[in-house]
Amino acid sequence: MASEEDDDHIIQEIDVYLAKSLADKLYLFQYPVRPSSMTYDDVTHLSAKIKPKQQKVELEMAINTLSPNYCRSKGEQIALNVDGTTSEDSNTYSVKMMDKQTFTSIQSTTNTSRYAAAVFRKGELHITPLQGILQMRPSFSYLDKADGKHREREAANEGGDSSQDEVEEDVKAVTVRFSRPESDQARQRRIQSYDFLQKKQAEEPWVYLHYHGLNDGRSDHERQYLYCQAMGGSENTELVKTPKEYLAMLMPPITEEKIVRPVGPSNVLSMAQLRTLPLGDQVKTLLKNVKVIPFANLMGLLTPGTDSTAVLRCIQQVALLVQGNWVVKSDVLYPKNSCSPHSGVPAEVLCRGRDFVMWRFTQERSVMRKEITAIIKLPPEDVKDFLEHMAVPRINRGWEFMLPSDSDFIKKHPDVAQRQHMLWMGIQSKLEKVFNFSKEDVVSKKHPQTEAMHVSGEQRLKAAHERARQNQPSLQKDLSARRQGKGGAGPSGGTGVRVKEEPVSDGEDEPMDTSSSSSALPNGLVNGYPSAATSAALNPHNGHGGTHTHSPPPELRDFVWNMFRKQHVLTLSEVKRLFNLHLASLPPGDSLFHSISDRLLQDTILMSHCKQILVPFPAQSTAAADEQKVFAVWETGETFDKHRQVLYEIFMKNYRVRRNVIQTRLTQEMGDQVTKADVDRLLKECCVSFGGMWYLKGTLQS
Repeated sequence: MASEEDDDHIIQEIDVYLAKSLADKLYLFQYPVRPSSMTYDDVTHLSAKIKPKQQKVELEMAINTLSPNYCRSKGEQIALNVDGTTSEDSNTYSVKMMDKQTFTSIQSTTNTSRYAAAVFRKGELHITPLQGILQMRPSFSYLDKADGKHREREAANEGGDSSQDEVEEDVKAVTVRFSRPESDQARQRRIQSYDFLQKKQAEEPWVYLHYHGLNDGRSDHERQYLYCQAMGGSENTELVKTPKEYLAMLMPPITEEKIVRPVGPSNVLSMAQLRTLPLGDQVKTLLKNVKVIPFANLMGLLTPGTDSTAVLRCIQQVALLVQGNWVVKSDVLYPKNSCSPHSGVPAEVLCRGRDFVMWRFTQERSVMRKEITAIIKLPPEDVKDFLEHMAVPRINRGWEFMLPSDSDFIKKHPDVAQRQHMLWMGIQSKLEKVFNFSKEDVVSKKHPQTEAMHVSGEQRLKAAHERARQNQPSLQKDLSARRQGKGGAGPSGGTGVRVKEEPVSDGEDEPMDTSSSSSALPNGLVNGYPSAATSAALNPHNGHGGTHTHSPPPELRDFVWNMFRKQHVLTLSEVKRLFNLHLASLPPGDSLFHSISDRLLQDTILMSHCKQILVPFPAQSTAAADEQKVFAVWETGETFDKHRQVLYEIFMKNYRVRRNVIQTRLTQEMGDQVTKADVDRLLKECCVSFGGMWYLKGTLQS
């Protein structure tokens, strides 16, 4: 080894000088879309500009339109699409032809401290630090401008077809609202958002530059600054270092890497950055991102060789054990003094509600969202967030915990499992006091349903026919008694309104909450569907009459009637939303509407002088099933009911209509007594306008 080192002779020594004249102005431009042999040195540069803080550069270069490789017809077509037929100073292409292209820069790297430009002259090496390394790529912003022109022309054509009446707008009262003070967390999220960053970047003004070619005299003058101006050594103290300092520069400490980090979205986690954090912060950051994780998967994400005992100590500080898996604690997701992004509910209330959902999953695999909402009294958006953190929806089974039970972890760490069980016992006692419930009431009623038998479709149909034959005499007798007692008046008060008959199952993601008994299956369900007898009892509009095992309470009927009296037209989705808000406003422990099912809610709507409007939604509509069920108040006792009924009949044949169509139909049905004020009132009560067309409320998709 010593002989090899002695043979390694120094051939030449080169003096190195550090030039600083252009240290904060020197950029390296790269053109990755062209090979190095095809430079832009001989291309005419029309303009140049820069945003120094962002290190963003734009160059405009001329295109040789006389080249045999240039397609003149395509160039003219692009200019026509971008600028149109008008001649204005703001046009992108002044000669009606694409005669230039724009290059926009992106940063190759954010840390240029290790890069420099070097010039070798007369045995001396002069290096100048780079301010930035930029890749210049063609910009296609002119295509965005062409799309904007196309949309403007389409909007103008569509707007030109509207009648005079459509242009007229009502004078509406403006509601003044004052926004609540912005919290620190909300401000931090807003600052990190993409829109905010784009706005901040757009605020920096462009600095326009003069371009000088490669052989220009000014370029030769500027190139002289690449050489060190002070050769005496006073300017090059950075290069005079002791061996220890020089080694520290070559191998900087790891902590210095934290100084420069790439800016990324707040919801993107870099594993390289994660492993530089302390173990506790690593575990907390991972749990906040994944929400639910098995312990084995967590160990796989951490640095190999990490002590599992230390991880167990850390994870118990930020997560709770649910079915052998770890679920992040509520106070980690909702810190103190924060609030819900959906409803503004304080963090303390959100934590209690989410803890209840987690506790339910410690007792059973699946839960029903309606039962959760009825107890914790929170808006449905927040409840849905809780469930999406740790569960997935299953048809006819509600929300099921997203991971299988990890019995291996419980067997391997019984002490941790016992400690977590005691912790859940304490949480349960607190929740029982807050929400006024008992464990037996909440959990026990789920057990019979889990033992329901599964039968084939043919057996289910045969059982339904058999029950129908058995119940036919009693149903016929009840129907005759009702006709004799009420003179044939139906639930709608004898108005003669024809109500649409619907199938028994609404295709909901969650099964209906019914409490009727059946000799064959619990809850009157067969494979999750109501039996024939149960269906006849639940549906008062199917022509059988019968005794209602679930007649709507007077409070529910009053709520539905007042809601439709005020709104006139509502989709089933909106009705459920307003109903859930009403439930959330009730005091804790109020169980008046505890077991209201979707079917009972629909039946109550149809019994409240309302009717389902069969709106013909387009085939490409993205509306959900509940959003396509449109209900409207049919009769209120006013003379204006006839106007509304005519409007509903129009929307049974058309998804959207123009105002003149509605006015013409009203004139045909009602005569010349229909005034403009009547039409304005009708549209204001029942419709919304968009793009010159009118839609029933709730049917216009955003």
